[in-house]
Order: sequence, then C-alpha cells, then structure tokens
Amino acid sequence: MRASVAVFMAAPADEIWNIVADVRNTGKFSPEVIEAEWLDDATGPALGARFRGHVRRNEIGPVYWTTCRVTACEPGREFGFAVLLGDKPVNNWHYAFTPVEGGTEVTESFRMADSVFTKAFSVLGGQLRTRRNIRDMRKTLERIKAVVEAPSGQPS
Repeated sequence: MRASVAVFMAAPADEIWNIVADVRNTGKFSPEVIEAEWLDDATGPALGARFRGHVRRNEIGPVYWTTCRVTACEPGREFGFAVLLGDKPVNNWHYAFTPVEGGTEVTESFRMADSVFTKAFSVLGGQLRTRRNIRDMRKTLERIKAVVEAPSGQPS
C-alpha cells in the first residue's frame, strides 16, 4: 500500500523543510499525531535519529506511541522516516521538497513495507486506510501551507 499528495506552497523549500523535519511540530499539523519527541540523544533531524510519536488513530483512538527512525534527511530536499515494530520498518513516510517558480511543491507519501500482513490488510481494509491517509496527508500539508504563507506576525 502506498499513496502520495502534493501541495504547492508559496515559501522556500528550506523554510518548509525546517518545520517538517522538526518532528516536535508534527502534532500541530497532523490529524492523527498528537505529539512527537526526539529519543536517545537526538536534538533534531539527522539520518538514523530516533523519535517517538503519540498517535490517536483516526482522530478518535486507539491512542498509542510509535517509535520511528529518520531514513532521509537532506535539508530543503527531503525528509523521511520509518515507523518501527521492534527494529523492523512497517511503514515509511516521506516528504519531498521541489523548488518551483514562486515557491515549493511539497509531496508527502507513505509506503507500507511489503509483508504477509500488508497483503492481508490491503484486502481487508487497506483501501479505507489508504483513503484516510490521503485525506490526512492533504490536511497536514494544507495546515503547513497556512503557516508558511501567513503574513509575517499574523496568527495562522
């Protein structure tokens, strides 16, 4: 299972990347993630850094924590992380920042790891989850867009 959403933002890629890559901001933008925090000695985005996210699935529950590892970290270009089950990646989230005239096209995507579970889930409800993820990715990106495009000093 996989999908992506792209949204144009009238802001520089570096500015948007700084917001996205600081996972402590995730709760401000994501419909499902309540908060996130860096783990171990991590104080910011770096390849291999770990963090945990506090999730409220479907915005109603269940509520749980996930551990994640940064898998892509190139300022102004891309940021990605894997959601882990133990040490095994089960879902991969990725943001790509493409400079275009007047701003940046930001693409958020997810790709679930290929497994027996994923194949079964795909048949038993994966389409609903994919639709939900697409809707939530769009909401997340639109919320980020509102912040980066807000006039300076104005609340968003």
